[in-house]
Amino acid sequence: MKEEQAYLCPVTATLSVIGGLWKPIILYALQKGSKRFGQLAAIIPGISRKILTEQLKELEQQGLITRTEFQELPPRVVYELSTKGLSLKPLMDAMSDWGNEYVLS
Repeated sequence: MKEEQAYLCPVTATLSVIGGLWKPIILYALQKGSKRFGQLAAIIPGISRKILTEQLKELEQQGLITRTEFQELPPRVVYELSTKGLSLKPLMDAMSDWGNEYVLS
């Protein structure tokens, strides 16, 4: 049985993939275009480099982001949303709109 078939609730299934403190923030940051590791670390205050690395690996394994490594000196790695990750844009935009209206206003 596939992992996602174990869930009776689609919201629970979605949160099992994108839930947590950092994943939604990383996905939202990547909506605005590809970023290098250092750029992500700089725009996400409070995240440690270790946690950012772990979260990026998980998002990549889940097929939500891609990691492109360029063979140059110094080495350069770029992260961006995959097609599957881009499909979350309406959800992320709705969360942003809700936060602006009900939390930040």
